[in-house]
Amino acid sequence: MNFQLTEEHLMIQKAAREFAQNELKPGVIERDNAMAYPTEGVKRMGELGFLGMMVSPEYGGGGMDTISYVLAMEEISKVDNSCSVIMSVNNSLVCWGLETFGNKEQKDKYLKKLASGEMIGAFCLSEPEAGSDATQQRTTAILDGDHYVINGTKNWITNGKMAGIYLVIAHTDRDKGHRGINCFIVEADTPGVTTGVKEDKLGIRSSDTCSVMFSDVKVPIANRIGEDGFGFKFAMKTLSGGRIGIASQALGIASGAFELATAYSKEREAFGRPISHHQAIAFKLADMATEIEAARLLCLKAAYEKDHGLPYDQSSAMAKVFASETAMKVSTEAVQVHGGYGFVKEYHVERLMRDAKITQIYEGTSEIQRIVISRSLLK
Repeated sequence: MNFQLTEEHLMIQKAAREFAQNELKPGVIERDNAMAYPTEGVKRMGELGFLGMMVSPEYGGGGMDTISYVLAMEEISKVDNSCSVIMSVNNSLVCWGLETFGNKEQKDKYLKKLASGEMIGAFCLSEPEAGSDATQQRTTAILDGDHYVINGTKNWITNGKMAGIYLVIAHTDRDKGHRGINCFIVEADTPGVTTGVKEDKLGIRSSDTCSVMFSDVKVPIANRIGEDGFGFKFAMKTLSGGRIGIASQALGIASGAFELATAYSKEREAFGRPISHHQAIAFKLADMATEIEAARLLCLKAAYEKDHGLPYDQSSAMAKVFASETAMKVSTEAVQVHGGYGFVKEYHVERLMRDAKITQIYEGTSEIQRIVISRSLLK
């Protein structure tokens, strides 16, 4: 096994780190407080190629591997998780799903704009009564001549207000169960598409999250992805790759909090010496570093398997559940290391702790990941 990153990987990691530290970090606290969408940050991510990293150069993307994506996600997530979740959804769920399963006409029409950041995409699966159980879709798409008519509501949609297109999962035939589900490309300016108020969230507060409503929305048959009945499989395959992105986000939260805690522990003195010299703190840092390294290896293993065409459902679920729980634990311990200072916004760790929680929930809760893992083990 070769654990050495290539020169290209190191270059991408360095570019992402410099972008995050130099361009995203200034103002990140203010954006979080105001729930202000990171317009300039998203624009720059598009210019730097971070919104279409794995997209083929034929469609204006970087043609990079998943390992490169993991490295970039980690660095950006150390600083601004509102930006990194926008990046994750656009890369993992929208661009990858469209390029892998869309037809040539669909890719020609949408993928270049998505990869460049000219357009942002959103993935619409969750509903008021359909979250972890994706088969319980209430949104319907009824065939009417040469188009479908979509009705329903989607909840917790990242990029909901800012998206140019939505990938919408809907039932076309309830009697067929999961085989009666399809995915449609819906342009945001289509008549009948409306969005709810921006959600006031615990963390990732400057990202754009809202409900999206569809009322008699007409979508051409040409905008259906794949054969009739392919929608459920599309969603599950896309989410499996998306979990690598969220695992990498969680890894970034954990490593960012660890870096802040380590630096602070070397500066803060108690009983005549830096607190890092006290075993209580030194052992915390040792445990944090060990768990972060384990999470990183799980993320990279899942990325490697995906890049080499190997089955990665189990490894991506393992990476997500472990990395997200590591993010929650490490960020909480980072606040503890900071003491009272960790409880105020100036030191960043309280924001990372708030951001960490969502990684245990979206793109499949920790409980769902354990179902995926156990089924894989016991089949």
